[in-house]
Amino acid sequence: MLNSTSRLLYLCAIVLLTLLAGCSSDKGQQVNVYSARKAELVEPLLQRFEAETGIQVNLVTGAADALIQRLKAEGKASPADVLITVDAGRLYRAKQMELTQALDDSALLASVPDAYRDPNGHWLGLSLRARPIMYAPDRVNPEMLSTYEALADDVWQGRICIRSSSNIYNQSLVASMIAASGADAVEQWASKLVNNFARNPVGGDRDQIKAVAAGQCDVAVANTYYLFGMLNSPDEAEVKAAQQVAVFWPNQSNRGTHVNISGIAMTQSAQNKNQAQKLMAYLLQPESQAWYAQVNGEYPVTASAQIHPVLQSWGEFKKDDINVLRLGELNTEAVKVMDRAGWR
Repeated sequence: MLNSTSRLLYLCAIVLLTLLAGCSSDKGQQVNVYSARKAELVEPLLQRFEAETGIQVNLVTGAADALIQRLKAEGKASPADVLITVDAGRLYRAKQMELTQALDDSALLASVPDAYRDPNGHWLGLSLRARPIMYAPDRVNPEMLSTYEALADDVWQGRICIRSSSNIYNQSLVASMIAASGADAVEQWASKLVNNFARNPVGGDRDQIKAVAAGQCDVAVANTYYLFGMLNSPDEAEVKAAQQVAVFWPNQSNRGTHVNISGIAMTQSAQNKNQAQKLMAYLLQPESQAWYAQVNGEYPVTASAQIHPVLQSWGEFKKDDINVLRLGELNTEAVKVMDRAGWR
């Protein structure tokens, strides 16, 4: 039998062990990230966040659609606290699948312009991805260029390169056009655009840029960060190809050039909500936003961040201010329009 003093010491030891156990397994000091961005494009920022806050970041990377399916399969048991992915269409899809939840930090939500965040607070844009027209300046006078719609004109027959309709960047571009002009008008445009293709769609955005440089086509539609990456590539052939292409900002006299986002959402299963929102706030700081521009060649979502000189050299441009949520809402319609137009 234990005397009263021994019993007291025993109870104190039990309490202490319980507290220590709680501290050693404190999930409040970590945040679990599923990222569709390659590790080298996000890990340096996460490491800085970890060093400055003491919050451990556990990173899992994978293909965007595969990560969404993983979240769905894991359900409430998913360890993920946040999802970082590209294209508003995917963020919209994750929300529709009930894989995300609303943020409760009003200051955090207010730090992102309305056009680049979910109206219900389920996701935020982290960077902007412009998709302008790129052209061969030795064969195309930029005065010939004006809008996405004008690429359907007869003057461009056999001169256009663009990715396939299965590419979500093109789906979002078409969705933005449907939002502006309606499905019928965009279907007529897409049918004429297909007739102007220099070749059947093949490859990614870099391949379209290389095709322009090689003379296989005169204009292409591509995201600017691909051109940025080529200009900064260790591959001399890529640099040379990129130097033969110029950027034109379409639709400056009306709605503006199409932009999309890379973004972040809190998962429905998140156990570390405060730490997740601290990470989001960190990624929206001017220094972090500038990092996206300097390393990835993307545009910040916040106006105060500095952008890379290469991006500055392409000039300022008017952005389409449609809420990118519409790109997700109209994705199914966009795919149908492209299919009916024969865009493969």
